[in-house]
Amino acid sequence: MTPHRLEPPRTVENSAAKTSVATAGSTTLNVELIAAVAANGVIGADNRLPWHLSEDLKRFRALTTGHAVIMGRKTWESLPRALPQRQNIVVTRQAGLEAAGAVVAHSFPAALAQVELPPPVFCIGGGELYRAALPFATKLHLTEIAREFEGDARFPPLDRSEWRETAREDRPPTEPGGFAYSYVTYERNDASGAAAPST
Repeated sequence: MTPHRLEPPRTVENSAAKTSVATAGSTTLNVELIAAVAANGVIGADNRLPWHLSEDLKRFRALTTGHAVIMGRKTWESLPRALPQRQNIVVTRQAGLEAAGAVVAHSFPAALAQVELPPPVFCIGGGELYRAALPFATKLHLTEIAREFEGDARFPPLDRSEWRETAREDRPPTEPGGFAYSYVTYERNDASGAAAPST
């Protein structure tokens, strides 16, 4: 099962020199996207998750703790506070945004330049930032939900020719009326296809 099967044109390459990873200053950064995605590509509704998967939240915490997490403003505003034990970086075009416990940047490449913790660096959404980050990514950690949901935010369609599945863990429904889901890892077929941010 894949989140959604529409195949868009191949991603336009970044005009900067392309490397296997993004670089910020002298630091090498592996950019990884992490998201829970419904069968129709939905990732959110009214700035919240349309489902509750406690095990998925535990997995998210385990993967991202000790690393930088980059998010859009709406994702930041959906959180009760900065995510602990992680460097929180908020990307926004809004001037003068104050984000207690987080660093503010005005583009995804600018956010990468602010990273201080060891790689990988995780993009955690929302939809617009996933689209901006996808060309830089070398790995995707997706929770693929075997049900469609209504929502107003979507994960960007993937060009399946650019990615290969490297791990899958299928989970059955945990309660009556629940839904199955899978933890799936994708890696870019040619890691040199990941764009490097302009400097």
